[in-house]
Amino acid sequence: MAMLEIKNLKKSFGGIQALGGVDFHVNEGEIVSVIGPNGAGKTSFFNVITGIFSPDEGDIIFEGESIAGLTPSTITHRGVARTFQNVRLFPNLTIIENVMVGRHCRTSQGVFGALFKTKAFIEEEQAIEDHARDVLSFFGSRLRGYRENQPAFALSYANRRRLEIARAMATEPRLLLLDEPTAGMNPKETIELTGLIGKLRDERGYTIVMIEHDMRVVGQVSDRVVVLDHGVKIAEGDYESVASNENVIEAYLGRPAEDGAHT
Repeated sequence: MAMLEIKNLKKSFGGIQALGGVDFHVNEGEIVSVIGPNGAGKTSFFNVITGIFSPDEGDIIFEGESIAGLTPSTITHRGVARTFQNVRLFPNLTIIENVMVGRHCRTSQGVFGALFKTKAFIEEEQAIEDHARDVLSFFGSRLRGYRENQPAFALSYANRRRLEIARAMATEPRLLLLDEPTAGMNPKETIELTGLIGKLRDERGYTIVMIEHDMRVVGQVSDRVVVLDHGVKIAEGDYESVASNENVIEAYLGRPAEDGAHT
């Protein structure tokens, strides 16, 4: 059974079709990349999956249960986490505080405990901090050690990307959605993050769906590739078969370089 199954997903905005009946699935342990030209509907696809928008039609089934139309917080609690194309951190919080914020979706203490600093609240906060450090250890010296107490605004762009992934990991997901994780990175940073994506699956056990504009990254890490164009799936398969597909070449891979950046 697929971990995530999407059936006939449709979404329009003001009469403009963003998703036109997309069928999609990802099996546990897979890395699946979603590609397509500018305006293909990729980020809208993630936004509907994660509850930012409700679908007009269709269903989203995660681990056997429908999550279509649920709130983002409920979907996160179910085990789906995401990053964003534009990094969304708390710039004035430290690295470890940003990760701890992500973990709070798994907490049980409420306002009373926070106000009166109950023993249970203090113990839970310590557990959250310990979990955050464990997550940060995955990124080594890029985010650990003295960097833990640096404010997020002081980080390099590449490390902000890493921190956003770390915050998503803190929610304890089983499915991780990465929206253009290497966007804005130089070649060295891209190579490093490509290896990190593979380790997220191989060492941490995440199932991953990734929107990515860099075809080298897609080719290196993807088990399957799905291509969207104008909100419609036009191809699916391994990277080699998709890259040689005439519809894909016409819609995306064969376009001028300046058209390669997309949302």
